[in-house]
Amino acid sequence: MNIVIALGGNALQKNGDISAESQYRACQETASSIVKLIEAGHRIAIVHGNGPQVGEIISDIELAHRADSRHTLFPFDVCDAFTQGYIGYHLQNALMQALRKSKILNKSVVSIVTQVEVSRDDPAFQHPTKPIGSFYDEVSAEKLQKEQGFQMVEDAGRGWRRVVPSPKPLDIVEKHVIKQLFDADHLVIACGGGGIPVVKTEEGYVGVEAVIDKDFAAEKLAEILEADQLIILTAIDKVYIHFNQANQQALDRVSSKELEQYIASGEFAKGSMLPKVEAAKKFVESGPNKTAVIAALEEAAQVFSGAGTVVQ
Repeated sequence: MNIVIALGGNALQKNGDISAESQYRACQETASSIVKLIEAGHRIAIVHGNGPQVGEIISDIELAHRADSRHTLFPFDVCDAFTQGYIGYHLQNALMQALRKSKILNKSVVSIVTQVEVSRDDPAFQHPTKPIGSFYDEVSAEKLQKEQGFQMVEDAGRGWRRVVPSPKPLDIVEKHVIKQLFDADHLVIACGGGGIPVVKTEEGYVGVEAVIDKDFAAEKLAEILEADQLIILTAIDKVYIHFNQANQQALDRVSSKELEQYIASGEFAKGSMLPKVEAAKKFVESGPNKTAVIAALEEAAQVFSGAGTVVQ
């Protein structure tokens, strides 16, 4: 079976620790779960998140800039590329070790610095919602707004933060080389952090300040690779309705039509489960015999024996 796996932030950190050492240990555990699926004969491509990591990079850059304005404030698309490199390296190295331990010696692992096309006309650009980077007092926030053109909002009484848009992915620029590698049975890591957001111009692609949700990017990649299944691995074992209420209910199997009804009734939180179920629904509806699974990372190897929520 051809599978695209979307890895949530918990796959890349332990107890909120995003140090390089902690992240690499987390990647080793993640790699072991993924290789079990490869041992079962499945062909895999991986998309990873980067929320905590890119936030830390931006905060560090902003802190250096506050101390000395000669330090460059790198644009967000460049920071996204930073994370694709170092998270990709950790995953790639850990997967190579796990494959070697499993005596799978005929498969290469490769990370692709991936650009994902978005539209300048996407409504998200008119309503930025994704907070990133450091907290500022109101005076500093106004200064950044004037000098850098950042859009700043007050965040839950903790201070002011920059917000950027979250447009939907239209296409994957490097899709042809990713598909060639995938079809040749190599393990491909692509669209890290949802991909580097770019818009198409007459001169070529140009990076923009935005965040692409990694679940939607994984869904787009799954369509391009003609995958049979999209697996979204996260911190929760299943999708729940009435979450954290007395009548909380786990969904073992759900149709895309049922999921649409739950989405319309507001069952899923915007910042966490909603993009996952929307991406799963979109993939299942993209063609015949497509399924999606939302499951806990540690149960990745059990997705074919009852773990997680199956969307069909």
